[in-house]
Amino acid sequence: MKLALVTGGCHRVGAAISAKLAEEGWTLALHARHNASPDPALLTRLGQCGAAWHGFVADLAYEAEIETLVGRVTAHFGQAPHLLVNNASLFGQDDPSSLTLGALVDHFTVNTAAPVLLARSVAALATSARRAVIINILDQRIRNPVGDQASYTISKLALAGATEMLARALAPAARVCAVAPGLTMPTEDYLPAQLARLEQAMPLGLLPEPEDIADAVAYLAAAESVTGQVLFVDGGAHLTAFERDFVYLGKDAG
Repeated sequence: MKLALVTGGCHRVGAAISAKLAEEGWTLALHARHNASPDPALLTRLGQCGAAWHGFVADLAYEAEIETLVGRVTAHFGQAPHLLVNNASLFGQDDPSSLTLGALVDHFTVNTAAPVLLARSVAALATSARRAVIINILDQRIRNPVGDQASYTISKLALAGATEMLARALAPAARVCAVAPGLTMPTEDYLPAQLARLEQAMPLGLLPEPEDIADAVAYLAAAESVTGQVLFVDGGAHLTAFERDFVYLGKDAG
């Protein structure tokens, strides 16, 4: 049995990742902070491919819940996860002038510390017959960071560094890679005309779809000779130094 633990795996991009892995034959441990019931669309796709799954609730802001999650998954399925996708994330609004120690700690705990500790737990249970795989979900902004969402950005930069460090430290027991998405599944804060202009601003003239992120995760999960790599899936956004976060760009035609 191929077993994958996907944090934040019930909704939005996490749901797309979970659906893709299910179609690839993975059994799924779906994590959520409060309610581990998959989105209806994900539930339908899980049923269509006959995937086995179970939901696990854990608040990754608390060390005890981080430290017990992999053990709970292992106890339920009778084996440790082979694949860990660190997708769950905290996304707050601040900038260098307004960020606080509390915000920095909150974001670092969920976005950096939890993925590192979960990776350690999964790698410790790897066997000689099956190497563990850890895939961290980053953000294309790590290439050209700006001050918007400062605490979030700093935490993702730290996770990017941890990805390379863990790839070295956990080998050969585990491969560690990352996917850095661009603007995917925009919220209602974005205007339709704004999104059209943002698409035009990308080197490829498009914004990524959730399925693009999922495809990248599936590739890295299967790529036995790849470790320590960050795969940008962003329409080329990381090749351009934007002055602000996307939500502030392209609202005016001028």
